[in-house]
Amino acid sequence: MMAGRAPPLALTMGEPAGIGPEIALKTWLARDTQDLPPFVFLGDPALLAALAKRHRWRAPLAVVEDMAAGAAAFAEALPVLPLPLAVPPEHARPDARNAATVIAAIERGVALVRAGAARGLVTNPIHKAALYGASFTWPGHTEFLGHLDGLAEAPVMMLACPDLRVVPVTIHMSLRRALDTLSTAEILRQTRVVHAALIRDFGIARPYLAVAGLNPHAGEDGAMGSEEASLIRPAVAALAAEGLAVAGPLPPDTMFAAHVRTTYDAAICMYHDQALIPIKTLDFAGGTNITLGLSFIRTSPDHGTAFDIAGTGTADPSSLIAALRQAAAMAEHRAAA
Repeated sequence: MMAGRAPPLALTMGEPAGIGPEIALKTWLARDTQDLPPFVFLGDPALLAALAKRHRWRAPLAVVEDMAAGAAAFAEALPVLPLPLAVPPEHARPDARNAATVIAAIERGVALVRAGAARGLVTNPIHKAALYGASFTWPGHTEFLGHLDGLAEAPVMMLACPDLRVVPVTIHMSLRRALDTLSTAEILRQTRVVHAALIRDFGIARPYLAVAGLNPHAGEDGAMGSEEASLIRPAVAALAAEGLAVAGPLPPDTMFAAHVRTTYDAAICMYHDQALIPIKTLDFAGGTNITLGLSFIRTSPDHGTAFDIAGTGTADPSSLIAALRQAAAMAEHRAAA
């Protein structure tokens, strides 16, 4: 921990052939107009230098040895804790030879936040297929971070924008498998994690949670499906008995309307698209991915590697900016709590 001021955030490189390094540069260039918290880039400085030269961006780099030096340099240069790549990346062409460095950046970031040298971890998007040959066996970032944090159960994924927070109980699996996987126990577990995080990391003293139904019209009393009665209502009842402010199962086709969204602090959704369609419709560029249940704070842009525009200089850094702000705000709430 640095004396006299909060540590900076740690920002991982992500997939070097994607837009992560570009939006990191653009975000640093916007540091004054966007009033951003200081951050240190974990990755290859040569990659950033080549990008800045290609697009004629005036973005000096400061290669630093630790986070304290990075915080001191942030106002005048983009601080980089160096993790050299094996080979120079080609835009939109992930190379498995660089996988070890991508993984090392995540591991280094986790070590820094767990040690208190960084106050939060912000991760740029990875390309999982490029990592599978380098000892990466997890479905994605979230599960890998849970492993690094020593968790017995998987962390919880929240997507957030100013007007909505959503949590999909089942995530990266087919809809058919999601229906088979969904359980009362998992709805209970994840909702409890969300409730605790809203208090500790968002400063909401009495969170109100909305639980979505699974079927059209939330099953319409069994006429359109039985999962509400057999899986979801028992979870809602148990949570209410524990003292949580929770409502549901609510009809998914109406619970995201503007006048309904103002009545709850987070929506617990039953499957991936039920959660992500409304939030990406509301704020495609500015949404953030937040991992709940870790011992440390982790956020990420709510988009992928965007290979279709990698290297063009046109990537929008809005989601990364939002992720950095979100991590800093969560760190302040956690410190106060």
